[in-house]
Amino acid sequence: MAQATANGITLDYEVRGEGDPMLLVMGLGGQRVSWPKGFIDELVDARFQVITFDNRDIGLSTKTASPPPTTRELMVGFISPKRIRTKYYLADMAKDAVGLLDALNIGSAHVVGISMGGMISQCMAIDHPTRILSLTSIMSTTGNRRVGRSATKLILRLPKLIKVTRKTAIDKGVELFRLISGSSFDESEARETGRVALERNFDPDGSARQTAAIFASPDRTAFLKSVSAPTLVIHGMEDTLVTLSGGIETARAIPNARLLVFPDMGHNLPRARWAEIVEAIVVNTKRAKPTVPVGLTPTQTVSISA
Repeated sequence: MAQATANGITLDYEVRGEGDPMLLVMGLGGQRVSWPKGFIDELVDARFQVITFDNRDIGLSTKTASPPPTTRELMVGFISPKRIRTKYYLADMAKDAVGLLDALNIGSAHVVGISMGGMISQCMAIDHPTRILSLTSIMSTTGNRRVGRSATKLILRLPKLIKVTRKTAIDKGVELFRLISGSSFDESEARETGRVALERNFDPDGSARQTAAIFASPDRTAFLKSVSAPTLVIHGMEDTLVTLSGGIETARAIPNARLLVFPDMGHNLPRARWAEIVEAIVVNTKRAKPTVPVGLTPTQTVSISA
């Protein structure tokens, strides 16, 4: 475990591998340990120095000292973003990620974000373009409320599934992932991921605050047109949480973005697709301008592939 001060808060992070730096940005309520270890292994094998971290309000990173929005307030905010109360926005979480790069003495990195992490990564590319070598946005959307909307059946189930206690967290988490992961759902994997996260930290208030940040943040569509980083957008046709139109519109908004769609992928990273996803990410990184990354610490080395 390592921690760094970034953007005025503390972020818990981990670094694995050697090579060009690659920052992985986790989604709503997910801790850095929620990234599949095998997926990270494949990125490390592809010669990247992989950085994972807990977003603010989650895991072992700084928690916001304010009451979280209630479920009712979140439902109202989903319908009317101007009525949601929040202490921070996605743009602030993007500053956190950039602050972590600063703390690690990294000038720029390849950035891969999933779900909310994709939204944060998009904000990084918009607001901090010189810090992004390449962008991969997975199962995410633009902030336009007309696209990427959750399936109605899922919306009706969400209020009960997101209201959890320590005792019910794993079972409800498994049920949620069953609904959003499509045909590639793996119950044993979802249960183990939930167990590891629960033992490390349990704080549903953080997820509520992050949800408020998503709802209150503005539509990024027009700003995404300024993104110059080589961009890959990945989405699943079976995604019921952020439906496919969110990925399509993200790819349309970003100049020269490439869209990769998997028919058997939901709102998850299917093990059977890891190799293809990693290969696509690697291909996208090769579209970036050559750079010499700065080392993470005086004792860590970075190798540059030819």
